[in-house]
Amino acid sequence: MKFNKYWFKPKRFGYGATPTTWEGFVSITFFVICLILISIFLKEVNNIFQYLLFLGVSIVVIILISKKKTDGKWKWNWGRNE
Repeated sequence: MKFNKYWFKPKRFGYGATPTTWEGFVSITFFVICLILISIFLKEVNNIFQYLLFLGVSIVVIILISKKKTDGKWKWNWGRNE
């Protein structure tokens, strides 16, 4: 099995990246599943700090992974070819 070096490419408009390979789509899918599970399991807990902590950690992890695996830098793009 061959793994691609870059999973994401910079967005054409705006800031951030979009998945371009199956690894990128799997990482985004896993992130969404984690958010759903965090919401389900912490629904019964009335501690908003714990919920926000798990949510924040999940968001930071997916941002770090996608920045590291993006072909190019994250910057604001206006849709022009450079």
